[in-house]
Amino acid sequence: MKSVSLLCTALLITLVSFSQTVKFSGNNGVAINGFDPVAYFTLQKALEGNSNYSYEWSGSIWKFVSKDNLNLFQANPEKYAPQFGGYCAYGCSEKHLSPTDPKAFTIINDKLYLNYNQKVKEVWIKDTANRIQTANQYWKSIYNN
Repeated sequence: MKSVSLLCTALLITLVSFSQTVKFSGNNGVAINGFDPVAYFTLQKALEGNSNYSYEWSGSIWKFVSKDNLNLFQANPEKYAPQFGGYCAYGCSEKHLSPTDPKAFTIINDKLYLNYNQKVKEVWIKDTANRIQTANQYWKSIYNN
């Protein structure tokens, strides 16, 4: 029994040390430059959030257009937060971090991806499956807390 307890403790310590909190890209600590992450999913639009509906999560401030969107995010932030810390998904697939235009977005397999601008988004959407796979491979090596 004691060895099982020690094994569980060691596993927990390993998981905690390998998990990282991603600080999301944005201006002055505000994720997605103040755009509502939930609105991308519920309205398929990039909408600026309101400071009256804000929430701190993962080292960033998140803004929302409504109390309902804030509640949805609080219940499951990982579902709504953009991939790759809110950095340009195309840039991550090219092994570098780039800021994003919150209006240059795509939702693929129920995940939010942001791009540097609309032109980059056009290139991104031509091969998202391979770009996502490559960006996932590069993400840990290019992102530093």
